[in-house]
Amino acid sequence: MAELLAAGPPGVAGAVARAMDRSAPGSGTSWYGGDHTDFRGGVFLREVVGVQVVVQEGGAAVPEAMAGLPPRPGGFTGRECEIEGLLCALDPAGARSNETALTLVAAVSGLGGIGKTALAVETAHLARERGWFPGGVLFIDLHGYDREPVTADRGLQAMLHALGTPPEHVPTETDERAALYRSVLAARAHERGRVLVLADNASSADQVRLLLPGDSRHRILVTSRDRLPQLGARLLPLDQLGTREAYELLDRALRIADPYDARVGEDPGTSDRLASLCGHLPLALQIAAALLTVDPGKRVAELVAELTEAHDRLDHLDDGERSVRAAFELSYRRLPPGQARLLRLLALAPGSEVSDEVVAALVGAGRPPARDQHALARAHLVERGRTRGWWRLHDLVRVFGAGLVVRTEGDAARARVLRHYLERARAADARLKPRIEDGKETGPFRSREEALAWFDAERAGLVAAAQWATDRPLASDAVRLANALGEYFEWRRFFDDTVAVCRATCAAARREGDKAVEAAAWNRMGNALRGGSRLREAWAAHQRAGDLYHAVGHDNGKAMAVSNLGVVLGDVGHIDEAVEAFHIALGLFRRTGDRHSEAGAWNNLALTLRKSGRVDEALNALRTALDLYRETGDRPREGRAWHNYAVALNARGRTAEAVTACLDSLDICEEFEDWHGSARTLYALGLVHETAGDAERARARMTQAADAYERAGSPKEAEQARRAARLTGPVPTGTPAPAAPPARTAGSAQPGPRRPGAPGSAGR
Repeated sequence: MAELLAAGPPGVAGAVARAMDRSAPGSGTSWYGGDHTDFRGGVFLREVVGVQVVVQEGGAAVPEAMAGLPPRPGGFTGRECEIEGLLCALDPAGARSNETALTLVAAVSGLGGIGKTALAVETAHLARERGWFPGGVLFIDLHGYDREPVTADRGLQAMLHALGTPPEHVPTETDERAALYRSVLAARAHERGRVLVLADNASSADQVRLLLPGDSRHRILVTSRDRLPQLGARLLPLDQLGTREAYELLDRALRIADPYDARVGEDPGTSDRLASLCGHLPLALQIAAALLTVDPGKRVAELVAELTEAHDRLDHLDDGERSVRAAFELSYRRLPPGQARLLRLLALAPGSEVSDEVVAALVGAGRPPARDQHALARAHLVERGRTRGWWRLHDLVRVFGAGLVVRTEGDAARARVLRHYLERARAADARLKPRIEDGKETGPFRSREEALAWFDAERAGLVAAAQWATDRPLASDAVRLANALGEYFEWRRFFDDTVAVCRATCAAARREGDKAVEAAAWNRMGNALRGGSRLREAWAAHQRAGDLYHAVGHDNGKAMAVSNLGVVLGDVGHIDEAVEAFHIALGLFRRTGDRHSEAGAWNNLALTLRKSGRVDEALNALRTALDLYRETGDRPREGRAWHNYAVALNARGRTAEAVTACLDSLDICEEFEDWHGSARTLYALGLVHETAGDAERARARMTQAADAYERAGSPKEAEQARRAARLTGPVPTGTPAPAAPPARTAGSAQPGPRRPGAPGSAGR
């Protein structure tokens, strides 16, 4: 003790001695004596809920707030892993076994409303129950995000009073207070044992640094909306609750108020939807539960409908005492102007995650504002995305930020993003088109693989941005962006994305009276609907496209629509009508000179002919299609045509030639990363081997096909291939083979009318 006193600044030693003399055993002081508590001269934080009282003979009572830990949070659920991690950091046995890795400080950080305080309080209760802190638990709310946070000086004063130091013995200088605080804690460790300090709601390391105990036996647990790496703490960033934990929180909160309230359990699907609308944020979930509790007759579905239809969800997430918006505002108003602007603009970003390059476009700079991005991440207002250089916002933070954006600021930012996306998407789209050699042209993408990788990474944002076509100031660029996505969507078989983008394009074109653009969008949409087996809707879409093309006198577009109608007719078994439609389309394509689209029509005609048993005619049609694809330089679609040719050859019994055609198709599909095409061709190759009586090779190829279908994101087709592999056996000569999945020619989903001979405009 003498050593500690000697180490303090001038004036501290006397203060410590006087404080210790008053509370030392044998000095006539009773730690738990008396039936009257005199708080005169004390300074306490409102969060301190329990005290011990030191009674001095002949003097006033000195309260000691060592039992000031708030009560356990009601309805606390989940966070098992986080609690385990915190207990590991606080466990004195763990510290003794690994002195070199001693952790004095554990810091829980996360978004406002994420449940930091509840987790810290629950963990502190568990640690106290285990007897780890016989010296007591100190709790202080630093109000770090209020307009007047608790300063380090005030925090020290409050902690000294909580430790039983009389007001007149608290030094006026901050450094002296800090030295006294550490000395009192050291003495307590010697006399009573370890103390846990819970410093809640800190906004900076400076608020906490002087509260750190000097004695290594003590521990301090800090909560903050900001990561505080400056403290040398065990850092625990807190994320939103999982689906199960969010569901349990809602159910438990209602049952605390009424044990028989089973509304959450009776409608689990809707309750999960409610949790999702609350962003799995504990504060929002608790408010939602409170809204249901005060209205016992209200169904969960009613609250879900209110939140879904609300112009601003945050307006509803307010129960009169707690508000998600208020929690976010506390963090927002502390931000410097640059960070505040960045948060607002990030709320407008298309897609659930945003890349550095899009962040740069949002703010109108040549490079992303890295310093501001990292500052927002430390404040948990922005989260790191799936990989380095990507960022995301919590759903409710996005709603909050978007509500702060003025119209002119938002329109300018979204326009910059659209221009960026359009420039990049056009360059990537050009790489996917035939007759462009890798590495030949300068630009951002040196190969087809690079272009596909960029499309894949930015896909969600591109889809969202293209749907800005419904907003008139942004419509023109959004429609152009949608056009640049057509080839990519068709190649990756993103049918739902295509439908969503085309609906927005149709609405924008109809509003402006642009029938040609609307017709092209209906045509693309029809192909996507058919790809998703929505044949009735596909038929209607292609009919609408044909009518619009006819109205504007666009023969090439009309031919594409008619060819696509032929595909749908073939799908539903109307063979004669389908053949007639293809011949009409072929005549129109020959008239316009569109050799590439003509190839697509021949390919699709062949599929219908083969299904009707006219195999020789189908083979002739496919030879014509292959010649035209080679003439127009479309290697990817040539690969798909080879697949169809192999299937027709197999149906004719020419198995050796069918194997060769399959291998030609497979080489091209793998060259261009057409994984779905590879899977189809492997399956067809298995059927060819089965026809030839080679069951072992057939099973091997079908198993490979199943793996390829999985890689292509087609689990149902993968399971069909596995089932076929299990059932494969020797086939008697003359037995017809099972039908292989057809390979339609891609291309009718092009963004709009093309000049004669341009690649990519074939009907399907």
